[in-house]
Amino acid sequence: MSASDSTASSSPMNEILENNRKWVGEKKAADPEYFHKMAKGQKPRYLFIGCSDSRVPASAITGTGPGEMFVHRNIANLVVNSDMNLLSVLQYAVEVLEVKDIMVVGHYGCGGVAAAAGSKQYGLIDNWLTHIKDVVRLHEKEFMSITDEEQQLRRLVELNVIEQVRNLAKTNIIQNALQRSNPLHLHGLVYDIHDGLLHDLKVETDTLNDFKHIYGVEAVEHAAKVAEKIQEGKVTTPPDDAEQHKADKEESVLSKVS
Repeated sequence: MSASDSTASSSPMNEILENNRKWVGEKKAADPEYFHKMAKGQKPRYLFIGCSDSRVPASAITGTGPGEMFVHRNIANLVVNSDMNLLSVLQYAVEVLEVKDIMVVGHYGCGGVAAAAGSKQYGLIDNWLTHIKDVVRLHEKEFMSITDEEQQLRRLVELNVIEQVRNLAKTNIIQNALQRSNPLHLHGLVYDIHDGLLHDLKVETDTLNDFKHIYGVEAVEHAAKVAEKIQEGKVTTPPDDAEQHKADKEESVLSKVS
């Protein structure tokens, strides 16, 4: 064998392909019909929204196998409500696959979180990390009260997960799903790379009920009514809340009288 042949046979991609063949052999040895079953379709129970960090393999840390969990990963496990990639995954998982549990999974030692907490520029990714800086702004008092830098970053990882779960709850996809007779459940977890354990933050999304007039379906319906009236020429500019409340009340009274 020539030196070039030896190099080619030991290339990283050949190693990947060889690992794949070994894996296929192991699966077939355990169950000859394994891949035929997998080819019939998927019905995962879980949607995993996690960080792209190579040390946080979704299936490995959750003990799930192929077909059990739908996965979306990005830098620092963010749920950005204008991210069409995330929203497409979310809608497909919820409305087509009908997953029962959605987990946002952060991890201690997250490079994205650390970068967002600092003031150094990294380029294009700075725009993405702004969403984590928003988490700092929302929890500035608590964040700044932690004097130990490591503990500060660990807490920011947790706060980031909490806010991303709340961002999920703000989407119309999740709000519609929560109205089902058998609603799905949202979870916020943090993975500790030091010991391999997952920690449930027990994120409460009930606090968003205080802002239902802003984030809820009712707000969307209200906006639709206003837009319809504008198109019909009944109003020229969207009324403020007080005016709209008064108009709705008068309309309700008139309908009862008639």
